[in-house]
Amino acid sequence: MTPFKRHFFVCQTRRPEGAEKPSCGAAAADVIYSKLLEALDRRPELGQQVAVTACGCLGSCYDGPMIVVYPEGTWYARVKPEDVPEIVEKHLVGGQPVERLRFQVG
Repeated sequence: MTPFKRHFFVCQTRRPEGAEKPSCGAAAADVIYSKLLEALDRRPELGQQVAVTACGCLGSCYDGPMIVVYPEGTWYARVKPEDVPEIVEKHLVGGQPVERLRFQVG
């Protein structure tokens, strides 16, 4: 059992410039990660309930930046820094996924 109610993993993979395959790190994933951490800093009541972790490749490179949230297994695709406030309010604080950003397979 995890000590957190919710755990956000933000892909930070960065491929060399000119690589054929895209990467989350080249698409502002570092900014997204920082903004999620800042949101936690502003809400100390969530400190023991929510974790935000930088991670390696989540495997959906063409759909990045990617975020996956556990324990519910919600995947977000093509996240932009300007999407972070909505993710914070709806999912990080409210526990409800942001449907428009959910990763759709196929």
